[in-house]
Amino acid sequence: MLLAVLSGFIFALLVPLLSKFAPRAIPSLLSAVPILLFLYFISQLSTIREGQFLLESISWIPQLGIDLSFRLDGLSILFSLMITGIGALVFVYTSYYLKGHPYLDRFYGYLSMFMASMLGVVLSDNLITLFIFWELTSISSFFLIGFNNEEASSRKSAMMALGITGFGGLVMLAGFVWIGSIAGTYSLTELMTQPEVLTGNSGYVWILVLVFIGAFTKSAQFPFHFWLPGAMKAPTPVSTYLHSATMVKAGVFLLARFTPILGNTPDWNWTLTVVGAITMTYAAIHALFRTDLKSILAFSTISALGILVFLIGLGTETALLGAGLFILTHALYKAALFLITGIIDHETGSRDVSRIAGLQHKMMPVAIAGYIAALSSAGVPFFLGFLSKEAMYEAVFHLPQAALILTILAVLTKICLLVAGFWAGIKPFTGKISAVSEKAKLPSPRLWVPTIILGALSVSFGIFPALIEKSLILPVLSSMMLGPIDSYLALWHGFNWVLLLSVLTLLIGTAIYFSWRPSEDKFKKTLRFEPFAPEQIIKSLGKSAQAFAQRWTGFFQNGYLRNYVITILIFLSIVIAYRLFSGVYIYLDWYQISEITPSEIIVVFLMVISIFFVILSKTRTAVIVSLGVIGFANCLFFLYYSAPDLAMTQFSIDTLTVLLFMLVLFKLPRNTTFSSKKIRIRDAFISLIFGTLIAILTLEVFEEPTMKEVSEYYADNAYILAKGRNVVNVILVDYRGFDTMVETVVLVIAAIGVFSLMHLNLNPFKKD
Repeated sequence: MLLAVLSGFIFALLVPLLSKFAPRAIPSLLSAVPILLFLYFISQLSTIREGQFLLESISWIPQLGIDLSFRLDGLSILFSLMITGIGALVFVYTSYYLKGHPYLDRFYGYLSMFMASMLGVVLSDNLITLFIFWELTSISSFFLIGFNNEEASSRKSAMMALGITGFGGLVMLAGFVWIGSIAGTYSLTELMTQPEVLTGNSGYVWILVLVFIGAFTKSAQFPFHFWLPGAMKAPTPVSTYLHSATMVKAGVFLLARFTPILGNTPDWNWTLTVVGAITMTYAAIHALFRTDLKSILAFSTISALGILVFLIGLGTETALLGAGLFILTHALYKAALFLITGIIDHETGSRDVSRIAGLQHKMMPVAIAGYIAALSSAGVPFFLGFLSKEAMYEAVFHLPQAALILTILAVLTKICLLVAGFWAGIKPFTGKISAVSEKAKLPSPRLWVPTIILGALSVSFGIFPALIEKSLILPVLSSMMLGPIDSYLALWHGFNWVLLLSVLTLLIGTAIYFSWRPSEDKFKKTLRFEPFAPEQIIKSLGKSAQAFAQRWTGFFQNGYLRNYVITILIFLSIVIAYRLFSGVYIYLDWYQISEITPSEIIVVFLMVISIFFVILSKTRTAVIVSLGVIGFANCLFFLYYSAPDLAMTQFSIDTLTVLLFMLVLFKLPRNTTFSSKKIRIRDAFISLIFGTLIAILTLEVFEEPTMKEVSEYYADNAYILAKGRNVVNVILVDYRGFDTMVETVVLVIAAIGVFSLMHLNLNPFKKD
């Protein structure tokens, strides 16, 4: 499994080399990667049955409990198949959709990195490695969403997506660390065996909040949903891959994975149910007022994600079965609709659903795929969408609490999604050929064959649910419930209220489709509520924070170094004084103090004279020399107390500092006066206070008992673990090694930035 995860990163790293020596081979070579991975995961289906799972672990940082461990069970294999299967279709689709694009190789590199990151998320069994891959999906999606970086709207959308999902990821990390500190492990497999350790802890509610924020931001739940429609500025393959089948479902995956760990409590169930219900209804209604095909699909995707969160929140066996079914159902029909939208845009140059019609006369295979996708999204019998809709209605209708309200919201949502699906999959192809559609023609099979494959799967699984029941869907359910299950899939459950709700959904939705037409006028009417939208509220908060930061920075970071130093000293003085306010514990044993020698008295006297000379001198040269004398006096103290290494270090630093200051200040004009008398009095007062507090704190530190655990650990393990006999050298190598590595990374990043700027052709007269 580790090789499966790393393969995408490996090929992404090879893209620059391939683009130089074999650019034409990139589409075919990189398309083979998800195909081979898909076949690998298909081969594992026979072992992932009846709650079985595969576990692979490689020690990484055992001291912190961090391992490269991967778990393949029903839930992870479903997502892995979607990531690689739909990824393979997207890779093939891209080879023609972006044919001739100057940065096609770069695009494939980003796609490969994203695919690998998503596989890492769904396969990780360690919370910390899961977080690492989670953030890698945000970074790679940032590059994909902002691929058309010359457009300001694309850059803005990419930054918005990265800001929201990145923020959620960092908050989620705090929850993961908290979980690890309580349970004593970061392993998901081990956490599943002891859920009561977390659910019974006093910090359980706060852990839920942290995990929920991470999941909600990633899966575009209200009120964090607004980044997803903006992300539609990305090329269609990105929208298909990220925003229908993979990245936006990462939050749903996280909630499903944590269901046996944190779930089955009122806090978990009701929070997810309410948030999911609000999201699915809010977004489904919004989809009815959009005219852009991508915008319609974006809001219907948000609504579908809300449905998944809603079903996970219900937590019953039927609800979780419906969630597993709908994950697959939505991936198949929504990916097809996105690909079809890309074909329409590619051939007509428009995505305005009110202007496009009659395309079935120009591209019948694409029309057939659109009809199948629309009917599956509507939940028509003999399509996979019918099974997931039935499970959803069954779960909601038999709830013990709030059944009527939640059933109404579920039916209303599905009606709106039916209309949105018909607009995206049926409306562009029916009727007379419009002026916009006149120039369209059937594109390359590389564009429309993937849509046919997705449609064929929706029909096949809908007619023959046994194809996926025991090998895919029921293992998903068992991985979320961790116990025996009684559910099964069937086309017919008899005449009942659930069937009546399905029929009403189809009739009312079809009636609205024929009677309601989206238009710009209807969309503009919704803009009157824009000031109350979550996006505007969060943007207003962001602007307020920015204004405050500018004022704060303008006050403290005003360009005067002396003010920076004063601010730091005052802050430290307040912190130390607050610490000492609770009490000062100082005891001096004069008998343990060594005898003061004449040489020490001379050095101290020299330092005092130099300090007064620094304060009273009126020339820069004298001040620098005096400071150098103080530093050299410190060197003598180090020598007196048997620390020649520190003395040499101090001597080198002071010598270099004096020389550099002299060189820098040599040609500066003379000051008429350094500062006023008031400023000198103020600085002297601050210095005395700070010096006194530091002296008291230093004396108090002497009274603390000596802790020898660290020194004993290094003494015992310096040679065994680090192969070094000199303990001091081992410590320096360990700590300075990591420090140098981080510094090197920073320098490399800075060098890349400078290199990019040097080779960037900036036109000052070009408007953004």
